[in-house]
Amino acid sequence: MNHLNCRFCKSAIYQSLADLGMSPFSNAYLKIEQLQQMERFYPLHAWVCGSCFLVQLDQFETPEHIFSDYAYFSSYSDSWLKHAAGYAEAMVERFGLNSVSHVVEVASNDGYLLQNFVKWGIPALGIEPAANVAVVAESKGVPTLVKFFGTETAATLVALGKQADLLIGNNVLAHVPDLNDFISGMAKLLKSEGVITMEFPHLLRLITQNQFDTIYHEHFSYFSFLTVEKIFKSHGVTLFDVEKISTHGGSLRIFGKHIADSSKPVLPSVEALRKEELKAGLDQASTYATFFEKIKVIKRDLLRLLINAKDEGKTVVGYGAPAKGNTMLNYCGVRTDLLDYTVDLSPHKQGMFLPGVHIPIFHPDKIAETRPDYLLILPWNIKEEIMGQMNHIRSWGGKFIVPIPRVEVIG
Repeated sequence: MNHLNCRFCKSAIYQSLADLGMSPFSNAYLKIEQLQQMERFYPLHAWVCGSCFLVQLDQFETPEHIFSDYAYFSSYSDSWLKHAAGYAEAMVERFGLNSVSHVVEVASNDGYLLQNFVKWGIPALGIEPAANVAVVAESKGVPTLVKFFGTETAATLVALGKQADLLIGNNVLAHVPDLNDFISGMAKLLKSEGVITMEFPHLLRLITQNQFDTIYHEHFSYFSFLTVEKIFKSHGVTLFDVEKISTHGGSLRIFGKHIADSSKPVLPSVEALRKEELKAGLDQASTYATFFEKIKVIKRDLLRLLINAKDEGKTVVGYGAPAKGNTMLNYCGVRTDLLDYTVDLSPHKQGMFLPGVHIPIFHPDKIAETRPDYLLILPWNIKEEIMGQMNHIRSWGGKFIVPIPRVEVIG
């Protein structure tokens, strides 16, 4: 049993979801001179609260240590940029945003999303703790406050008259160790008839699609709709709509309003998803008990495939250097003896090495130079985009390996 209390309801009743062993932080990429230095490894063990069913990890480092200098830049995925532009257009149309509105995004990264609102003349503000990433946002004309978000930052912005008509948090909720402070801050920053939208990977998809590699130290929590609805309600926010979206292997987009706001009815989508999750047993401890056994099968299948390929004299390389890939490779024990190298479009990762396994990261042009037999797609959530970009490997008989939801070879 875990020794910590639930970060939402403070209950101490836990059960194990998945024990992925010892692992470094998934975004702790290494320079060549660091390869001979000691690396920090921490337990990577996901637990389920027996009271509110929030899935969570122990916290080993502060957010300041993890996120103040960050290697993830959102703008290096074409599909993610398209998703962001579509979202922005839909929100403007649905909620009538214009030049007198105020849009705020928490964890705004490199301005990939807010640049759309700025382009349309809608006032926007990004809040981003990673100074190196915020600089890029500013260069795109996106005003960015370099701070961690919570009740203190919200109070400062409210005092400056910066409350939000639309308050956005995409793929940030999992990164927050103090959920209650964070969501209380969002409620404080939201105008009386404003709207909160948040996107995050859906726990139901993680469980049913074996997405264990989305578990890593930078993700403190993993959410079902049942649990996230309780959390927001405890801070005076009603979830009035929810959409299923395809990003990150299956995510939710929730829409929140102040409980006192009667201008927006609660839509049928809310009750429909509640029923779906109850039917799937997300409120029952037994549902979580069998997850880890399925993960062990994926590990054995992937290792069997890689070892057989090497025994046959074949070459295997990776595509991508995402956080999820680092969980996959460290849990499975895949190093350069099984995976020669990986590639990534982000220049911030090229020339670096993956944490723990020390696999080198190159520009994607390296693949055409070495003509590997197999390409292991680590960001499997955008496999279609990657297979399109890398279609030329088929010209020499190259094949793709997709590890999730089960190990699959695609010719």
